[in-house]
Amino acid sequence: MAEGTTERGGSAASAPPLLRLDGITKRFPGVLALDAVDFDLRAGEVHVLFGENGAGKSTMITTIAGAHRPDGGHIYFRGEPTELHSVHHARSLGISAVFQEFSLVPSLTVEQNLFLGEEITRGGFLDKRALHRRAEEILAELGFPLKATQRVAHLSRAEQQMVEIAKAFRSDLSVLILDEPTSSLTERETDRLFALIEQAKQNGVGIIYITHRMSEIRRIADRITVLRDGRYVATVDAESVTENRLLELMTGRQIDQVFPAIKFAPGETMLDVQNLTTGDGTVSDVSITVRAGEIVGLAGLVGSGKSEVARACFGVTPVESGRVVYDGDDCTGLSARRMLDRGFFYVPPDRRDEGLVMIRSVRENMTLPSLHLPHLSGRLFLRRRAEADLAKQLAKRLNLQPPSTERAVDHFSGGNQQKVLLAKSLAREVSFFVFDEPTVGVDVGTRVAIYEFIRDLCEAGAGVLLISSDLPEILHLTNRVYVMYRGEMRAELTGPEITEANVLGHFFEREAA
Repeated sequence: MAEGTTERGGSAASAPPLLRLDGITKRFPGVLALDAVDFDLRAGEVHVLFGENGAGKSTMITTIAGAHRPDGGHIYFRGEPTELHSVHHARSLGISAVFQEFSLVPSLTVEQNLFLGEEITRGGFLDKRALHRRAEEILAELGFPLKATQRVAHLSRAEQQMVEIAKAFRSDLSVLILDEPTSSLTERETDRLFALIEQAKQNGVGIIYITHRMSEIRRIADRITVLRDGRYVATVDAESVTENRLLELMTGRQIDQVFPAIKFAPGETMLDVQNLTTGDGTVSDVSITVRAGEIVGLAGLVGSGKSEVARACFGVTPVESGRVVYDGDDCTGLSARRMLDRGFFYVPPDRRDEGLVMIRSVRENMTLPSLHLPHLSGRLFLRRRAEADLAKQLAKRLNLQPPSTERAVDHFSGGNQQKVLLAKSLAREVSFFVFDEPTVGVDVGTRVAIYEFIRDLCEAGAGVLLISSDLPEILHLTNRVYVMYRGEMRAELTGPEITEANVLGHFFEREAA
């Protein structure tokens, strides 16, 4: 099928569009982000935007949400030509968005964030009682276990995601935009969100949904529009399109297999965690081992403590008791810098807040953990040419697009930002890798590249600990799996024992016999 054509299904095809984009174009310095893109949204449907990172999805939804003004084309809302002057203007029309990057003020409470910019007043003064009452009503209606008076800075990422979603539902909706809304949510919280989406559909709300998870597309999508390189490719019916067809439309090529075959060759024990308990109480009496030449999975729901195990080993989270033995030495309580120098590298789940310096260049980010090493630093000065050459080599190895190492990381798509994060581990000698949610917010094409990257490290003899809330990653990439629940180790599964039923069976609280 040629680009720009449409594969139509039968999802309310006769209904007039609630929202229509006609030839929308958006340019940024040096980049044509959207190139004459067409799109329409019907009332009471979930319309998924699908495409690789950098395809134009984020630019499109920020334009619909009023954050960007298009450079060309027209927007029609309820059949009328409309110019969206601002986010506030879009919200006044009932167009509300939940973006992947949160827009919360950490120092304010949940209720203050919910009504920020649209505070409830009485007689010209803030009506705190009414604001508190309305906030509690919204949280109760949505079924989110949050207190309106909690300070956002004290919330987990999953709880902050709930606040963002609650903001979108605080007023009458016509168009709801959701950008990777389940990336930080548990299965139970995701189920609740999907119930809210179904309720919104019944009320005639049109929903634009961005996700890279095929299971979510199968579960809630009515139609799917595919973008590639800022251009419209096709609109397809979600019920009839195959996964391979979607991937072909997204990438312009056939992807035969998402998960690679991996040759495991377990050798010497590299990491031996013995009865670990953390000082913050998130982990209690946990023991795991990881050997060279294998990929060990650490699975569990959000808040199970799986990330905290790795962070304690890396020296980020304080250890109260137990031992961390790495490469035969007791490394309990060593700093992250000393663990790095021993060849232990931790890739955090939040690339923006913990992994990268967004306003600095790709080159600076890639080489940051290695600047003190002899191959990059002389006696007095940084070896600039060696640093630049190393960054270019890493950009080529990980297929960074565009391959501009002097460009600020913040100007790249999420998938390419993730590649920069992974490249940091290749800028120095590393023999043990911890990947904590390595594919959050990246497209399928980038996922394939990351999976192949992890495979290559394992087959080269590295030890790999994979922490993931994405169950297919655990099932297809590991040869052993530990399952955690509320800070405790529930099970260790090996080889053929690693099945969906076995892993999920340890995710939730056991009923008393």
